[in-house]
Amino acid sequence: MAMRKTAAVAVAALTLLAAWGGAGSATAVAPATARKAAEACGVLAPGASAAAEKAVAAACEQIGVWYTWGGGHGPRPGPTYGQVDPSDPDSAHDPERLGFDCSGLVRYAYARAVGGDPLSGNAYHQFHSPQVNQRFTAAQGTGPLLPGDLLAWGSGGSIHHIAIYLGAGKMVEARESGTRIMVSDVRLGGDYAGAVRIAPATAPGTFSTWGTDVWTHKEPSTTSPRVHRFPGPTTVRVECQKHAEPVTAEGYTNDAWSYLPEYGAWITNIYLKGPAWLDGVRTCP
Repeated sequence: MAMRKTAAVAVAALTLLAAWGGAGSATAVAPATARKAAEACGVLAPGASAAAEKAVAAACEQIGVWYTWGGGHGPRPGPTYGQVDPSDPDSAHDPERLGFDCSGLVRYAYARAVGGDPLSGNAYHQFHSPQVNQRFTAAQGTGPLLPGDLLAWGSGGSIHHIAIYLGAGKMVEARESGTRIMVSDVRLGGDYAGAVRIAPATAPGTFSTWGTDVWTHKEPSTTSPRVHRFPGPTTVRVECQKHAEPVTAEGYTNDAWSYLPEYGAWITNIYLKGPAWLDGVRTCP
């Protein structure tokens, strides 16, 4: 899928900077600086699920918004005014600033991506969420990560910070009081605790592919044009399925194909985890 870095993101960032630049604001961010930061935020590597890419896009739209301690934890996902953190003098103006803390941003991004509120709670709750379907240790670094994965920091079972991976060693984060949501280099030192991949159960018709270098096709046939390659296991949304060309691969034969609306393409059910005919998925016309 094409990586998305649009001018609209830059415009959104500039608009947000103007909106949030009131009480307690720090030195104004120059328009050129804000535009450059917004353009640098996006999906920087292939292979992520459509939901993960949407989460990245939603987080990147918030570039330039204030970090505010406790921000983003209102009744619904979205920016809120923060609180003073007794341990951090830089948070003195957080009650005057509309924005997000680290987990508030993650909550908002995935709510925008899949609907509902799948990642409420703080960084610890998100790192240990039942929506997690894959974990990566600190020792694995960024090698196996895909855009949309959540990176976490903490030690002794505690998690105090969380951010969203973009690819290419970059992440988007709400870092600390006195700063705005930004793109940063991934910090693998210190108390980096590892990363998790999210597959929200709230997304209807969500399945995972398996295998490597799996292609989707324009029609439910291996002879139709190729559309998109999944380099490894990827979470996808299936709209419907139908019986079409029989395919034999990996020792299996199946004539069921599924339509992936985010990709506008078909995939043989052989490469979807689950039964040969997917449960709970309607038949395509």
